[in-house]
Amino acid sequence: MTKATFVRKEMLPPQEAPASQRGAIKWARENLFSSPLNAILTILGLLTVVLLVKGALPWLLNGVWEAGSLMECREIIAARHGEGATGACWAMVRERWHQYLFGFYPQPLFWRPTLAFALMFVALAPVLYLGNRTVNTIMAGVVTVLTVLALIGISVAFPQAIAGADAGVAALLAVVIVLGALTAVAWLAPRKLMILTLLYPAIGFYLLWGGSIWGPIGALAGFAILALVYSLTKGQLGVVVGTGAGVVAAMVWWLAVQSHITGALHSLLPFSITHVDSDEFGGFLLAFVIGVTAIAASLPMGILLALGRRSDMPLIKALSVGFIEFIRGVPLITMLFTASLLLQYFLPPRTNFDLILRVIILVTFFSAAYIAEVVRGGLAALPRGQYEAADALGLDYWQAQRLIIMPQALKISIPGIVSSFIGLFKDTTLVALVGLHDPLQGVTKVVRAAIEWKGIYWEPYIFVGLIFFACCFSMSRYSMYLERKLKRDHR
Repeated sequence: MTKATFVRKEMLPPQEAPASQRGAIKWARENLFSSPLNAILTILGLLTVVLLVKGALPWLLNGVWEAGSLMECREIIAARHGEGATGACWAMVRERWHQYLFGFYPQPLFWRPTLAFALMFVALAPVLYLGNRTVNTIMAGVVTVLTVLALIGISVAFPQAIAGADAGVAALLAVVIVLGALTAVAWLAPRKLMILTLLYPAIGFYLLWGGSIWGPIGALAGFAILALVYSLTKGQLGVVVGTGAGVVAAMVWWLAVQSHITGALHSLLPFSITHVDSDEFGGFLLAFVIGVTAIAASLPMGILLALGRRSDMPLIKALSVGFIEFIRGVPLITMLFTASLLLQYFLPPRTNFDLILRVIILVTFFSAAYIAEVVRGGLAALPRGQYEAADALGLDYWQAQRLIIMPQALKISIPGIVSSFIGLFKDTTLVALVGLHDPLQGVTKVVRAAIEWKGIYWEPYIFVGLIFFACCFSMSRYSMYLERKLKRDHR
């Protein structure tokens, strides 16, 4: 038997893992060189990136920001970097940025879409971050600061946008007071911002299109009539019939009564601002008007269609299935041409139905059909026990959907819903095919038709692509945040 000659009485201090088992080396071995095939693909990918950067970096670094034409850009690049050198002509973006953002909206009225865009974010805050005082306050405060800076920048770039120095200062002060008050509301009572959220469609419409103030008020009165009729009839007639009665009452108000009442009020109290025709909309202003409106309207419509498709009532189910399958079987561009050319033939003579409104309605229908299928997938993924639990609690159909079923189904459907929203926002560029000036094709075609910028190609598409990427990436990140927040079953 061998006798131990040495016994350690103290523990060895912990030592670092080998270099191959930690840090960047471990990450690269596990993710980039985990197998011979992955190693080959990694090397090929790196070579591709190097070649792309080698070709594009000089073109980007040689870019010119101040020039009056493409020819002047090329002369400046040749003078700086020698004959044969190439570079980006960002001077086009510097000269025409307002057209990409606002289209042909009157320059003296640029403050109106800017303010409408700012109020949109404040109105979205209580929806995206319900009851979160800190986030709502930060969002409102940041929007206030950025809006003031944007209005100052617009007044510097377009001095004609201000009727006078005193008027400009007074308008800017009014914007600061309004947005500052909303920031205070976000801190003191964040849920009260829902009032702005409910009123924002009318406020945004009035700021963008202008005209008489009684038009948006009349539209809001229609929704008030719908809510009133629904509240008076749902107890005796049920939710579905009460909702139908409210919709019929609202349609009667909008189509037959509103114009007479609002016309009389406007003759008595002619409060109005400068009207802007839809032909003057364009750029990202048009993309946001169509995209945001269609996104906001298609989600509730898609939920109702999904519930209708799973309904036990044959007529409701048949109508929902027919609507969904017909819309999904038709390309979006066909629906846009229908909105532009055919829809007017089915309306009464001398009916003035705005083209942007027609496009918004049909794009909303198109998006709602896809949202319905996404939500239906979320409903189908729920176990049967959830429905049985709702029945055991004695909840009726709508209570069960509102309190138990739909929150879980929407949580499951978040990635698909946001993916549909991102696709819808990018598809707004198709409106160029029906005569509207979208930022990708409509405005770019106008800019490239100008003699001083004839021949320019990559710069406008890169500029528009970066803005689209920023918007879509923001929606994607919010989707990931919402998924993490609602993932309670894994905590």
